[in-house]
Amino acid sequence: MKASSANLELKEKAGIAAANLIENGMTVGIGTGSTVEFFVKELGRSVKEESLSIKGVTTSHQSKILCYQLGIQVLDVGMLDEIDLAVDGADEIDYSLNAIKGGGAAHTIEKIVATMAKKFILIGDESKLVDRLGLDTPIPIEVIPEAVGLVQKKTKALGADPRIRMAVRKDGPVISDNGNFIVDLYFKQLENLSEINNLLLSIPGVIETGLFIGMASQAFIAGADGVKVLKVEKEGN
Repeated sequence: MKASSANLELKEKAGIAAANLIENGMTVGIGTGSTVEFFVKELGRSVKEESLSIKGVTTSHQSKILCYQLGIQVLDVGMLDEIDLAVDGADEIDYSLNAIKGGGAAHTIEKIVATMAKKFILIGDESKLVDRLGLDTPIPIEVIPEAVGLVQKKTKALGADPRIRMAVRKDGPVISDNGNFIVDLYFKQLENLSEINNLLLSIPGVIETGLFIGMASQAFIAGADGVKVLKVEKEGN
């Protein structure tokens, strides 16, 4: 319980640090998850107490509901092609700011929003920072239900152990906000993330992967010594 409380404090620090980047008039991509929740709550506080004027573009029903509750105006992601900045958490982040996302089954819309953003920022506590992705965390893929059998066969051929993600408080599989299944891919080793990502996307029925490669330009990582800002140079910046 004590460790869990400390972990929440770190997530809060990372979320607040990222919220300090948001300026009046911005259109902000809002990810999904426990760390992002602190980011959104800080934005809501600024909207209420400091008259911050922003528009949010959410990646899940969960984030949209929270924005409504906190008085943050929400835009329809499908009506936009560019936003100022997007902030999201991750299951794992490496030192090149590549990431695995999808623990919340929202990675397809999260990737759309991250791609639309002029700047994409990752946030998390120090437990999310790893030397190599995918050794301890599966790579999630979103799959249309009719393709699950085919996808399992094809991903096994790539060296993965595919497992349909099952719901905890309902019978049956986890269903994404888009009405699809999530298949978690467990690899014993991963050599070339970009190649694996492309191979997975080439399988009919795979909508999107949870590999976010070369997308983020900054990461706010909270640890015992405070919040570190990791940066990589992005083309065009």
